[in-house]
Amino acid sequence: MAFTQAPLPFAKDALEPYGMKAETFDYHYGKHHAAYVTNLNKLVEGSEMENMALEDVIKQSYGDSSKTGIFNNAAQVWNHTFFWNSLKAGGGGAPTGELAAKIDAAFGSFDKFKEEFSNAAATQFGSGWAWLVDDGGTLKVTKTPNAENPLVHGQKPLLTLDVWEHAYYLDFQNARPAFIKNFLDNLVNWDFVAQNLAA
Repeated sequence: MAFTQAPLPFAKDALEPYGMKAETFDYHYGKHHAAYVTNLNKLVEGSEMENMALEDVIKQSYGDSSKTGIFNNAAQVWNHTFFWNSLKAGGGGAPTGELAAKIDAAFGSFDKFKEEFSNAAATQFGSGWAWLVDDGGTLKVTKTPNAENPLVHGQKPLLTLDVWEHAYYLDFQNARPAFIKNFLDNLVNWDFVAQNLAA
């Protein structure tokens, strides 16, 4: 069974008032994400991985030099789907309930979390991702290079921000810090994060 590209959870122009153009999704979703799905299907065709769950492909191919291409494409398919769900029109602001309490407990305050997350996203050299994860019951901010994600480290991803240049260049040119600030202020889907925490 071929891997498929999940639909965007919003119309491609839904985030335009919040700093992300429809054109960004034409390229980022329509070309980059779609290419990872196509490449993954070609790489696993006829192999035992063809019928595995995407998460299992990621975990089994990680660190295996003969499966680097499979890992990179599988993880990027998963990461992008997770990223789209981390976004919503008119998002941002502060979380509530158990999630807010856990963030306060882990970081000292929501502002401290934002500072740590922003720093991780800004200092990820080259391409990669910033994450909020549940690591054995404790919330942590991490960053990963290229396609790597927290699944391969036994952590539960709660939120991610794509800091590959193609994620923000059409909207923010080379100003990654402005992209990060806009994400936290206007786009974070805290409902999705709370669902991941409760799962």
